[in-house]
Amino acid sequence: MKTDSAVSIPAQPSHDLDSLRIHEAARKGGKAGKLFAIFTGSLVILAGLAGAALSLRERKPAVQVAVAQKLEAGGREVLLNASGYVTPRRRATIAAKITGRVTGVFFDEGTRVHEGQLLATLDDSDAKKARDAAKADRDSSQAAIADLEVQLKNAEIQLRRADQLQQAGVQTQEQLDNARTSAESLKAKIALAKTQVAAAAARIEEAQQAVDNCTIRAPYEGIVVSKDAQIGEMVSPVSAGGGFTRTGIATIVDMNSNEIEVDVNESYMARVRDQQPVTAILDAYPDWEIPSRVRTVIPSADRQKATVKVRISFNKLDPRILPDMGIKVTFLGEEPKNRVGAAAAAALIPQTALHEEGGHKVVFLVKEARVERRVVTVGSNHGSDAEILAGLVAGDTVVVSGPADLRDGQAITISQ
Repeated sequence: MKTDSAVSIPAQPSHDLDSLRIHEAARKGGKAGKLFAIFTGSLVILAGLAGAALSLRERKPAVQVAVAQKLEAGGREVLLNASGYVTPRRRATIAAKITGRVTGVFFDEGTRVHEGQLLATLDDSDAKKARDAAKADRDSSQAAIADLEVQLKNAEIQLRRADQLQQAGVQTQEQLDNARTSAESLKAKIALAKTQVAAAAARIEEAQQAVDNCTIRAPYEGIVVSKDAQIGEMVSPVSAGGGFTRTGIATIVDMNSNEIEVDVNESYMARVRDQQPVTAILDAYPDWEIPSRVRTVIPSADRQKATVKVRISFNKLDPRILPDMGIKVTFLGEEPKNRVGAAAAAALIPQTALHEEGGHKVVFLVKEARVERRVVTVGSNHGSDAEILAGLVAGDTVVVSGPADLRDGQAITISQ
């Protein structure tokens, strides 16, 4: 029997690729939009950069300036520049002669002391006891001498009596000899006692010296620059105690002995001589020129640094000159001859105002809040200043510190 049955077959999905295709008009429209957005963003960025560059260009750099000074006629020629430190000839760390405990400190940093002034004391109880014992021995020996002298007087009386009786035939020679021996024995005992007194006196002096060693005094007039011990600490003339024992009490500097010590390259030693005039400038006071003079050249060179040590004395000391200050010195030549005309036309400016461009020395002159590049002719140096023979006159204002890209005609602001 044939049965017709209807079978339902599900419909298959249609893969229509045309629905995913981007039409040409839409594709061209999207690309144009992206290009427009990129172009617009670039314009914005360029406008920002241009604005920033313009603002930076319009911003006035800050500079420091100096006024060119007139060079006085008769100025000395600069032969050599060097740097060093202020060094006192007399500077001592005061220490005790013995090991002891500090019981008193009578100074502080900056205290001005005179020669012999008491600085500190140590525990002197043991030394005083030894001194008192020596005094007791001396007193005992002196008392023994007094007793022996009384006995000697009596022995001498008996000796004279025995001598008289012996001559009269009343006493024997033996009795006379015994009386003489007794007197001589007492004299020997007195001599021994006097020797003991002298020994006791020597021990007293030794003990007194130990007591005196417990006081530390200033060896010369000066200023205390370092306080190295406190009450209760142990001090000793030698290092001991595993680092717990001090070796110094104070450091004193004689300010009247301050001088300059510099190292000069041995290649330039021919430019240095005794009593040569020198101009010194302390790092702490750059505007203060201190007249000085070469005191001595140490007759020995440093083979490691190839330098020779030179000591320079100040013509006049000043309380502002302190030990270990940094200082720059300029060794000067002889008084110049026939230099009046050149000096009248020259000016002095700081060496920091000079720049090297194309083999020429240039400066930036300040005029009406703008800088002007100018080529100058440079002469010799005067310490930290340079002599300008042409291109500037005294009274001109020049830039001594500013940006490296400073250009001619640029507007500037002057910083204080």
